[in-house]
Amino acid sequence: MGNETYAIEMLNITKRFPGIIANDNVTLQLKAGEIHALLGENGAGKSTLMSVLFGLYQAEEGVIKKNGKIVKINNPNDANALGIGMVHQHFKLVECFSVLDNIILGVEDTKAGMLQREHARQKVMALSARYGLSVNPDALVEDISVGMQQRTEILKMLYRDNEILIFDEPTAVLTPQEIEELLQIMKNLAAEGKSILFITHKLNEIMSIADRCSVLRKGKYIGTVNVKDTTKAELSRMMVGRDVEFAVQKQEAKPADVILDVQNLTVASKVNKKDAVSNVSFQVHAGEIVCIAGIDGNGQTELVYGISGLEHVVGGSIRLCGQDITSAPIRKRSVMGMSHIPEDRHKHGLVLDYTLEDNLILQRYFEPEFTNKFGFLKRKAIRAYAERLIGQYDVRSGQGPITVARAMSGGNQQKAIIAREIDKDPQLLIAVQPTRGLDVGAIEYIHRQIVAERDAGKAVLLVSLELDEVMTVSDRILVMYEGEIVGELDPKTTTVEELGLYMAGAKKEG
Repeated sequence: MGNETYAIEMLNITKRFPGIIANDNVTLQLKAGEIHALLGENGAGKSTLMSVLFGLYQAEEGVIKKNGKIVKINNPNDANALGIGMVHQHFKLVECFSVLDNIILGVEDTKAGMLQREHARQKVMALSARYGLSVNPDALVEDISVGMQQRTEILKMLYRDNEILIFDEPTAVLTPQEIEELLQIMKNLAAEGKSILFITHKLNEIMSIADRCSVLRKGKYIGTVNVKDTTKAELSRMMVGRDVEFAVQKQEAKPADVILDVQNLTVASKVNKKDAVSNVSFQVHAGEIVCIAGIDGNGQTELVYGISGLEHVVGGSIRLCGQDITSAPIRKRSVMGMSHIPEDRHKHGLVLDYTLEDNLILQRYFEPEFTNKFGFLKRKAIRAYAERLIGQYDVRSGQGPITVARAMSGGNQQKAIIAREIDKDPQLLIAVQPTRGLDVGAIEYIHRQIVAERDAGKAVLLVSLELDEVMTVSDRILVMYEGEIVGELDPKTTTVEELGLYMAGAKKEG
């Protein structure tokens, strides 16, 4: 098979940005009808490589071939014309349009200037039935779940008869159940002869659905392996360049004083009449990690919004270190010793158009260390502080402290937020899905930081949808279901199955 023609070949691709070579002489070959995983740490150059294939960027060197012929892809319209489609990590949908209108946007079928919506609807419904992608075509995108938005993106590709489908970290924002459904959909697509490029850093997913896997590290191509002949340990070694600890190393917890005391807390829902959090009480002590587990959308988000001050509470009380903060402003909570690693790093974690150094002092710029008595920022002190945190937390970016946050990879944005929140030396650290969308090396590092905070006598409230993380990091597990706490479990004595039953509402203490 020496002269096998590939569906897509990217040969010797080099792509540079200011201060960084994102792809350094990378070659990737995709066979027709295969699921080919692209694995690498955050910032290894995976999304950049796929953006070159999709025409969002032009490579400085190298060629792209389709079915053995050299092609030029100047923009996404060229990519679409060649049958290449892409589902981006952060979806590109028009929120106030319906699902159907998002799918046909840009390739509308018109007759005498009139939109042939009925014809389009039939095609969408046929595709949706054929590939097991059930969606409601008339729902507005702003009203549907993340999983449904993703199906809309996939239908967009299929509607355009794309043959080569790029999925950029498609499972980062899904619930465990949605992930299983998506992986099945991808298998169906490959069985129908579509060729799939699948960017991920979740090794379990690669092992379960990919045929081959190519690994990038710091912009360079490391190699391609057949998945059936490899192991998770080997893949992680190729990706990180060293052995990775999958188990979390920690001693017994030594709980001390109550730091966070939540009593009968009720938070309204934005979506329906029912309260999102109803009558919830629990405590978090210094020196322990309490994890709130549950399937996405059971009130975890609103609970954290209430505690951190992002939402007003309807009833109940919140005490931090013995002081009532139920209606305290956010800055007061922060100054009193609350740190918050938020669920949505773009919306609540960073000001994307600020530099990295300014993001690192967002909650402390008014302290004498950073502002002089005339109210001017001490730029030198800010730069020095940022450089210390960047070094300590290995935050990688093209231009160091002056990099604009928007230009950093998701994993490095996350590290920056964690550096800022932990360095405030809080009494209470609230960490919401702190490792979502991160690679194994970064996850190992962040888990270590969280355990170190606990061992330094801090109270940690962790909110996670990842069952592995819940079981390995926490000292106590509280399960939320439909806005209530339905069980308290000990990770040392419970099982994943039991945890799953509580999360699904099939089991309840009381």
